[in-house]
Amino acid sequence: MYPIWMASDGSGRGDARRVTSRTFFRVRVAALLAILVGVLLYALADWQTRRARNDWKSTLVVGLVVLRLGPVDDVAVTSLRERVRALEDVLAGEAARYEGRERARRPFDVEVFGPVDVTERPPALEGTGLVDLARYTLAKRRYIGLVDQAAKVETGLDARIYLVAREGHTGGTNFVEGVSEDGGRTGFVEVDLDETMVDFALFVFAHELFHTLGATDKYDASGHALVPAGLAEPNLVPQFPQRYAELMARARPVAPGREVPPDRLDELRVGEMTATEIGWRAQAP
Repeated sequence: MYPIWMASDGSGRGDARRVTSRTFFRVRVAALLAILVGVLLYALADWQTRRARNDWKSTLVVGLVVLRLGPVDDVAVTSLRERVRALEDVLAGEAARYEGRERARRPFDVEVFGPVDVTERPPALEGTGLVDLARYTLAKRRYIGLVDQAAKVETGLDARIYLVAREGHTGGTNFVEGVSEDGGRTGFVEVDLDETMVDFALFVFAHELFHTLGATDKYDASGHALVPAGLAEPNLVPQFPQRYAELMARARPVAPGREVPPDRLDELRVGEMTATEIGWRAQAP
């Protein structure tokens, strides 16, 4: 049996087709390999720059992108923008506390973008399978791309946290929740925003920001602070009530099993384990 590329009339057309087919195959393989190498090099460079953030050799420039979902009090949005400087001050103080001296530079420079009006919440991960993850990744990338364009978000930021503000319920119950990439670059916070929720919203913003730097949650399955990791002052006597809220524990324990959300940014503290995870404190030998 002759190969199908052979020409029976001896014209050589089969040889030509054979050469063309091989050339096309080689070009296609080379192109795919080049794309693969490019993706791997990009991933390596991104991984290296993300790890470099925890060296704290320079101030991290972080984007707080405010999204407005429905009617939101303009005064609360303005207050949110103004209180960002207070958050920077608190985090700078915490960083200096672990260095044992005044820092030469502040750890964070938070740039506020927006508000941008949106009609949909950020996408949510619907399952745990690879297909679910792929769909979520594409949907999130599309959502972020549209928002970044509308808000004119700068490129090259060390991290971006998107704060979705909904209408607050003055005198009622307001909610705030967040999700972010562990060691990644992006996160989301959703909050019922009024003037009473501004500092707490920024507390959760910082919580999600620290997740992108490798910090882990310090609360259990029921939402209560882990002891001692989730206590801002684990050696306090008596241990309760705690005077401050450990950033990765979300709330301030006032008694065993009972906690209250922080009212002010000056209640925020970074515990020793969290400081170690993000590189503010040397790992114990």
